[in-house]
Amino acid sequence: MFDVHTHALRSEHWGHEWDDHWKPVYQYDWVDVTPERYDEAMTGVVDSACVFGLTADHVGMSTPNEFIEQFSNDTSTLTYPFAALDPSGPGAIEKLDDAISRGLRGVKLYPVLGLYDIREERFDGFYRRATEAGLVFLWHMGASPSPVGKLELSNPILVDEVARRHPGLVQVIAHLGHPWQRETMVVLRKNRKVYSDVSASWARPIDGHRALLRAQEWGAVPKLLFGSDYPMWTPAEAVEGFKQMAAMKVDGLPSVSNDLVDWVLNGDPREELGLL
Repeated sequence: MFDVHTHALRSEHWGHEWDDHWKPVYQYDWVDVTPERYDEAMTGVVDSACVFGLTADHVGMSTPNEFIEQFSNDTSTLTYPFAALDPSGPGAIEKLDDAISRGLRGVKLYPVLGLYDIREERFDGFYRRATEAGLVFLWHMGASPSPVGKLELSNPILVDEVARRHPGLVQVIAHLGHPWQRETMVVLRKNRKVYSDVSASWARPIDGHRALLRAQEWGAVPKLLFGSDYPMWTPAEAVEGFKQMAAMKVDGLPSVSNDLVDWVLNGDPREELGLL
């Protein structure tokens, strides 16, 4: 199994954001992700995975390129390390070039906490450089527990404008863009190189189940990717949550197809994403 959405999270990269804004919502203490914990969670379920941290300059969150490079080297799991960058911050292009020189394969971006509008033309140089290098963008799109976040900057419909100006850029909308899954589906249908992962969709199963039905209606099933959102869930927990959500039956609505479930859990999109 390929997992497009896993984190190597360390408390020193988060500043005060966890204690001030996330812990009051999730109600558990922070546990650092180590290569050993990571491999233990992946073993027997995930064969390869994208791994990244989080960066949002506005709230003081920053995962260094060198950290994620070393973390990936230290795992026995086949990992594709992604930089975590904020294109609105100082030295963004230089940090992107550093990521490329280190062999990182993509970029995780977090506009809801970085407080930047991804459609702004001032980011076009950043997007062009990433496209030239064959990087994958994974956008956190959708909800945030942090009161600092600006939700209008986290609607997946914004990705459409980036894709229109940069059609060669491979982009992944995280979490099906929840709660704006309907918008995600029309963006996937329209743009050839835009995908979405299903991570965390089982946490809101009513919305998540309807999102899978919408993917079927809009012909977007081949654009869906498995993501566990580790360490929020282990891959095993994520698979079980996804299966239970997909198996839900609602009177008057069609069923989620076996083909959709099989593709998400057993398909290998790495070549399409440019990772192979």
